[in-house]
Amino acid sequence: MKTLTPIVMSVALMSGCSLIPEYQAPVAPVTNAVGETRAATEEARLPGWRDVFPDPQLQSLIDTALSNNRDLRLAMLDVAEARALYQIEGAGRYPELSLGADSTRQRLPADLSGTGRAETGGQYGVQVGMASYELDVFGRVRSLEAAAMERYLATEEASLSAHITLVSEVANAYLTLMADHEKLRISEQAEADQQRAVSLVRNRYRNGLGTELAVRQAEIALETARAYRAQNARLVAQGRHALSVVTGAPLPLLISRQIGDPMVTTLAEVPAGLPSSVLVQRPDVRAAERNLRAANADIGAARAAFYPSITLTGGIGTASSDLSGLFDGGSGAWSFSPAITLPIFTGGRNQANLEVAEVRRDRHIARYEQVIQTAFKEVADALTARQYLLDQEHAQDALVKATERSLVLAEARFREGADDYLAVLDARRALLDARQERVAVSRQKLANRVQLYRALGGGVSPDQAILLGGESGAAAAGSSPQS
Repeated sequence: MKTLTPIVMSVALMSGCSLIPEYQAPVAPVTNAVGETRAATEEARLPGWRDVFPDPQLQSLIDTALSNNRDLRLAMLDVAEARALYQIEGAGRYPELSLGADSTRQRLPADLSGTGRAETGGQYGVQVGMASYELDVFGRVRSLEAAAMERYLATEEASLSAHITLVSEVANAYLTLMADHEKLRISEQAEADQQRAVSLVRNRYRNGLGTELAVRQAEIALETARAYRAQNARLVAQGRHALSVVTGAPLPLLISRQIGDPMVTTLAEVPAGLPSSVLVQRPDVRAAERNLRAANADIGAARAAFYPSITLTGGIGTASSDLSGLFDGGSGAWSFSPAITLPIFTGGRNQANLEVAEVRRDRHIARYEQVIQTAFKEVADALTARQYLLDQEHAQDALVKATERSLVLAEARFREGADDYLAVLDARRALLDARQERVAVSRQKLANRVQLYRALGGGVSPDQAILLGGESGAAAAGSSPQS
């Protein structure tokens, strides 16, 4: 044992060169700023989702989804698998020692023995062995370990991206359900108002102050309101089903909130213009870069295949023909078998493997650039839509007020006999449409905030707030160990 121990320690501490190409991050194929450049130097903090969505029942739904959603569970299992694969590759850097014991009993017939008599004998042995340990002189094992580590980190980023996506999906489904609830209330109110209008028109007709046509027109408006109510009731039921699927559990009884309730969402505002360096904070961008680093490390392993490989095999222990003498003095035994292999002719396999590794790296570069471009578009679209949706919401508010006044005037003219009921019918239909469209615009405005939170790679927990803008945000997100 004393003979083998220094050998094992020395080979375990040996280190060789690395053939991994020097990593250079690709230049982002986008402009320097997202949105208007006048605000590109400002800083804003994008908080975690609990601060973004303060509604307690929405927070409860998100917690449920994070615990039960099957897609997220699969993402976490991918992380566990990648971690285990990394540990497997890392184990190759160290000698593998094993303890073994064996015994052999045999009988030789008289014509084969040296004494001319039948003999029965045996051999016993105990040894500690090291089997085919590769000296990583040219860094092949370390290249494979680096690649596995980067892929493991990439799956962690993918898991974080799945968290953010799930939080956004739950928030969007919740906002849709709240908007459908509000539309249902509007249509129920419209149906009740129209029911009273039908009773009024019928009384006027019975008293000779109206026409049957006015009665039929009022009934048309009533049935239209009933159709709206049925449609919105269906959307509410479907919205509950969709929210139940994304949370992965049956829905509790929810409080129906108005879409304009400040409790629904209070996503902090971010500058209208941001440096494009904030895009590297997105988990999908970081995952793409991790995969690129892994492909870069694979090139190092492919290059090492062109060089000699040195393996060591050895063992130390005791051996004896008698079990009782196994540990007596002079029973020690050892073996040491170094081997070196130099590839001479492989039919072009090594060169082809290197070309494959280089092509895969180039493909990951293209994929990284594609992810950056997609991230840029998503953030730019969300920032651009924000102002337009705000303008649209103001215009829709004005439209609702105008149609409400129009209905008041139409009903007054109808009661005075200055106009028929068709004008009232048109005004009621326009008001119902305007109110429901107002809810839809508010829903889009809030969904835009959720989209911006997701596009900027918002934190999945309160302690993962992200700093946007300035050098600090880019530096914090861009730091990464060299392969």
